[in-house]
Parts: sequence; structure tokens; C-alpha cells
Amino acid sequence: MRIRVVNPNTTRAMTETIEQCAKAVAGHGTLLDAVTSEMGPASIESHYDEALSVPGLLAAIRRGEQEGVEGYVIACFGDPGLDAARELACGPVIGIAEAAMQTASHLGRGFSVVTTLNRTVGSTEDLAQRYGMERFCRGVHACEIPVLALDTDPDARKIVTEACRAAAETDRSDAIVLGCAGMADLCSHIRDEIGVPVIDGVAAATLTVQSMLTLGVRKSGRGEFAMPPAKPYAGLLRPFGV
Repeated sequence: MRIRVVNPNTTRAMTETIEQCAKAVAGHGTLLDAVTSEMGPASIESHYDEALSVPGLLAAIRRGEQEGVEGYVIACFGDPGLDAARELACGPVIGIAEAAMQTASHLGRGFSVVTTLNRTVGSTEDLAQRYGMERFCRGVHACEIPVLALDTDPDARKIVTEACRAAAETDRSDAIVLGCAGMADLCSHIRDEIGVPVIDGVAAATLTVQSMLTLGVRKSGRGEFAMPPAKPYAGLLRPFGV
């Protein structure tokens, strides 16, 4: 089976980290690669960033379909463009927030999410509601580290770890969900430090896609998630006409 992980931002160093974490859990015989969006923001930390990340993500999905990719992971915790990507793809498309929250819900009565900036807390709460995870999500906490600083700030690992520890204690949570793809490589370290299950959405989404492909599950192609109707697009979006 062939799985592609799409980083919807344009920072290639983050894609490399994401790819390593995804490959670490991919099963024998799974061909997995990660790609960086060719257009959009360097990081996704606002509604504006998220909106402008979607064209690059969809271009990557469309290219994957031409290359025979069977399933996709959207490696941004906002799960940008998820529904549109599912229209374009024949196989499963899974967002890392969706996969991480669902995985954490199996581990106890509740989980906490630790994300980057406080401005993303509300959108994370919205995702929990969308995915039916409100009853499990006991809190969303920001560590106030910008996404790109996760790889450059020498104190980032310590700050994120302590934020996860505090969230687990404050919310009395049974698991922690890491609310950024850029935190993927911190997962095992934080788990060892705080003694609570820590879920990285990149790994969780990779295994979800792999499981669905193993089951032989594909999109029905009917109704809302059929291919979008053919029509012309204008201006910068002209190449996106279906």
C-alpha cells in the first residue's frame, strides 16, 4: 500500500521530522513518503494561514491521485481542507487532530490537548465538537511557542513537556494529545517524563490510514464526497478547475 503524508505548510525541515515519525510506525510493505506544500504559509497559526494553506494541500492530493497514492495524512492539527481533500481522493484521507483525539478517547475517560499558541485554542475546541470528542476533551492548553520555534528554541522541549504535565494534573486527564505536527518527535520523551500516554497525531493518522487500506476500505464516490462538479476557475485558481 502507498500512503502520502502532506505537510500543508511550506517548511521542509518540519516535513522531514513528520516523515520520520510516520515511517517509524508504518508497517512492513507500506510505502510511505511525506511532501511539503508548494504554496502557502511557512506555518499555520491562524484562520488566515489555514485558509491559504488549502490550495497547496489540494494540489498535493491531486498529484498523489495521479501517482497512485492510496491514502493520505493531513499533517496539521487544524486538519485544513479535510473535506475538500476527501472529495478529490479515492482512498482515505485522515487529519491528525481527528486521529489523535479518537485514539486518545480509547485510553480513558478524558484527554487534554497541548497546542502551540493561545489563539488556536478555540479552533481546537471546535474540532473536538466536530469529531464528537467533547465528552472526552477535558481541556485545551497553549504553551505559547510558535510552530517554527519548536525546532529552534532550545527550551521548547522542556516547555512543552511541562505544559503537558500541568495539563494532565489540572484536568485529571488519562492521556495527552499533542496539538501540532511539529511536536511529533517529542512524543516518546514527554510520555517517559510525565508517565501518561501521549498521542502524536502523525503516528495515529498514519496507522488509521494503514488500517483502513488493510481492510480494503475506499470512498464510495457517492453524495457529498463525490468528485466536485466540473467548472472553470479564474485568476490564480485557474489550474484548480476540476
